[in-house]
Amino acid sequence: MIALARPLLQRAAKMRPLTWLVASFLLLVLLGALLLMLPEATVSGSIPFIDALFTSTSAVCVTGLVVVDTGSYFTPLGQTIIMALIQVGGLGVMTISVALFRFLGRGVSFRQRMLMQSVYTHTPRQDILVFVKSILVFTAFAEGLGAALLFFRWSGEFPLDKALFLAVFHSVSAFCNAGFALFSDSLVRYGDDALLNLTVCGLIVVGGIGFPVLHDLLRWARGAHAEGRRPRLTLQTKAVLATTAILTFGGAAVFWILEHHHAFVGMPKGEAALISLFQSVTARTAGFNTIDLGRLSDATVTLVLFLMFFGASPGSCGGGVKTTTLAVLAAYAWSRVRRNRHVTLFKRRVPTDTVNRSITLTLIAVGLIGAALYMILAGNAVQGTLRSTVPNHFLVHLFEAVSAFGTVGLSLGGTALLTLWGKCWIILLMLVGRVGVLSFAYVIVGGEATRGLEYAQENIMIG
Repeated sequence: MIALARPLLQRAAKMRPLTWLVASFLLLVLLGALLLMLPEATVSGSIPFIDALFTSTSAVCVTGLVVVDTGSYFTPLGQTIIMALIQVGGLGVMTISVALFRFLGRGVSFRQRMLMQSVYTHTPRQDILVFVKSILVFTAFAEGLGAALLFFRWSGEFPLDKALFLAVFHSVSAFCNAGFALFSDSLVRYGDDALLNLTVCGLIVVGGIGFPVLHDLLRWARGAHAEGRRPRLTLQTKAVLATTAILTFGGAAVFWILEHHHAFVGMPKGEAALISLFQSVTARTAGFNTIDLGRLSDATVTLVLFLMFFGASPGSCGGGVKTTTLAVLAAYAWSRVRRNRHVTLFKRRVPTDTVNRSITLTLIAVGLIGAALYMILAGNAVQGTLRSTVPNHFLVHLFEAVSAFGTVGLSLGGTALLTLWGKCWIILLMLVGRVGVLSFAYVIVGGEATRGLEYAQENIMIG
């Protein structure tokens, strides 16, 4: 046995850091699926492997898409397993392992340090272990505060033990941008509850804004340098804050305008405004909903698709193409319109490589979503199902694919309609969306540019 295992261990030791990252998520997904298949984890005592795998992937990738109702299908043990998968998946397997090594007094390898830097920072830093520690401390603080507020809200509605479990589960789910809820209607029944809505929104925002940004803001808030000036916020922090604010409040305003004479007819203005803000926040990557999405107009669904596609920020619990990519693309378009040679943001020049990576990431993401959507539709066509029974067949599955890639978890009802073939494609989208398109590409093709012949240049007409 040892002789057979030795080659595998030797090969694992040579893995690149990002390969380790992808492998850790895959192993966690498989472990989670096996745990959810325990008889004690489900009310019925059994669950099909594909459904266990789908649920585990959705939890680890902090997505929130479900093929079975979490609150009624799983026992408290099964729900606890899902919550643990959300927590580990949200923070990252390697982040948890580094914390455990430090807690046990063991050293952290160079490979682990490099992996932490590749996940959480855009430039090398000496204090990466201090940075990881601050992530864990802030996570515990934010989730604890969120759980306390939710417990205060639910303590008068449920027995104290159930209220406490609901509070902890939904606080973890919200901070990790997972969107798993223990209510069959997500949070629709609490659409007019300001305390619950604002608490969940706050957890989603701080969990999705990115740990590098939170660390930078904390550094800025602590005070001045020795020369008496506050430390300067990084370009990434400025881009994330600006883009997040525009998407959140702009999305809420457009949502309210589009549904003012539609889904919000007869609804108090305060509740309509609260729902608009909540859905604008949660559509970015969280997946909770306080309104029946089936009531939304096609224009609003298109808005939600846009928000889901770009998602959260780098180094966060969320997925999607990321807010910084949108900021760079907008700056790139504006620079070309003004015929500027360089792309600038907040009076800083963005490196050409970063611009190219943003364009590449967006194109690959669109192509991947399109390919997965086509394969799902093709599978349905071969089986001859759904087209005659499901209205807006194309839109329902497009929404499902974008939601999976953005690790959002919102659905127009397409999850329940997925075949085995469709579930496999959605699982793939969730994994790629959580780990990152470029990380997967790096693992598959490597990080070095291919060396080949350099041919003569010749122009072509475009546009």
